[in-house]
Amino acid sequence: MPGAAAAAGGRYSGSVKLKYVKLGYQYLVNHFLTLLLVPVMAATALELARMGPGELLSLWRSLQLDLVHILCSAFLVVFVGTVYVMSRPRPVYLVDYSCYKPPPSCRVPFATFMEHTRLITDDEKSVRFQTRILERSGLGEETCLPPANHYIPPNPSMEASRAEAQLVIFSAIDDLVRRTGLKPKDIDILVVNCSLFSPTPSLSAMIINKYKLRSNIRSFNLSGMGCSAGLISLDLARDMLQVHPNSNALVVSTEIITPNFYWGTRRDMMLPNCLFRMGAAAILLSNRRGEARRAKYRLMHVVRTHKGADDRAYRCVYEEEDEQGHSGISLSKELMAIAGDALKSNITTIGPLVLPMSEQLLFFFRLVGRKLINKKWKPYIPDFKLAFEHFCIHAGGRAVIDELQKNLDLSAQHVEASRMTLHRFGNTSSSSLWYELAYIEAKGRMRRGDRVWQIGFGSGFKCNSAVWKCLRTVKTPTGGPWDDCIHRYPVDIPEVVRL
Repeated sequence: MPGAAAAAGGRYSGSVKLKYVKLGYQYLVNHFLTLLLVPVMAATALELARMGPGELLSLWRSLQLDLVHILCSAFLVVFVGTVYVMSRPRPVYLVDYSCYKPPPSCRVPFATFMEHTRLITDDEKSVRFQTRILERSGLGEETCLPPANHYIPPNPSMEASRAEAQLVIFSAIDDLVRRTGLKPKDIDILVVNCSLFSPTPSLSAMIINKYKLRSNIRSFNLSGMGCSAGLISLDLARDMLQVHPNSNALVVSTEIITPNFYWGTRRDMMLPNCLFRMGAAAILLSNRRGEARRAKYRLMHVVRTHKGADDRAYRCVYEEEDEQGHSGISLSKELMAIAGDALKSNITTIGPLVLPMSEQLLFFFRLVGRKLINKKWKPYIPDFKLAFEHFCIHAGGRAVIDELQKNLDLSAQHVEASRMTLHRFGNTSSSSLWYELAYIEAKGRMRRGDRVWQIGFGSGFKCNSAVWKCLRTVKTPTGGPWDDCIHRYPVDIPEVVRL
């Protein structure tokens, strides 16, 4: 026993020493220029301090600078500075955002969901399959479905679909207007994304009609782009704000559930019935300098990865009809592998933009070592915890969150917002990232200078990332989607909930 204790103590001591060696390496590499320049500047300052007034005057004359040289140098500095300032991208600020909170009347406990399923279908195998999915889904008892899905059988009509769209979108926008004091005439750009419901007139036109927006508004309506479309909308709004100065952009992300209920018995098409729930988010972006004072975040980077050139990736999330003619979304068994491949491509691009130099050098040296020395070496996975304080991973399902936590070596707290969002609201598609950010704020964890990484996955197949920097410590908000339940979270989510 004493020998075992000594061995354990030795391992612990070694791990602690290795930890501090790594911290020292990171500090040395990340502050290399500072550590190099400070001694040089200090030595120069000491040398100048030792020189007398006559020596300093002689030194100045030896430089042989006249008025023309000084003016030319000053003009060059001003010119270069002006070109740099004019060529910089305009900063894009997130002033505020709002998430739709469904009423209790839309709540779908497991018992209600399964009772409706049994009344709708006669296939006992389908009922048992959906029961197993729910038991392992990570969803809680308070997720919500739109009113049309509470009918037996569901009523997926155009009228009911429009009613859901108006309910979730207008509620989110109304709350955003209340929070920010936004006036309709102040909106210059409107971007709406909804993947599976694309009526005519469009959802963007519906918003323009409701709020009587200006006739010269630049509006866009994105459809068919899956759960990652929220970050695509951000990217589009950012590009528009680079072109149009002194502008505000309203981004609305949602998925309308009503028309997408699957009536058949194919297992790969039943999953969306079990996982997807109603939700929406409205986001106000601006490039106005005056908004920087009250804005919560600044958009630093958006990185998009599209794997659609590969047939497997293209068809892994696919809308089609089954053998009986029932329309639905099929989810391939290869989905997680394809998502992992898309994530690798995405972090390869985003890594150099956000990682400290120490992590980039370690990644580079391991890559060279695998190529030249030993191909069996494991690839180095950068420590993204050094680049971000908060992670918002698309709450597409328990397996998605588990896979990213494993691949990125994240702690339970890093993925807490994603797991609790899935538990409380279900998979709300493109808006889930904003429910997660709202969770972090509701917990009082967002501090000035904190960096946030939003990661979304969508059909096609796409992996998109957005990086935000917090501009001010965010006070615990009131009236948000977590307002009446944040005190109960986090909760323990068992691997299997027996129904």
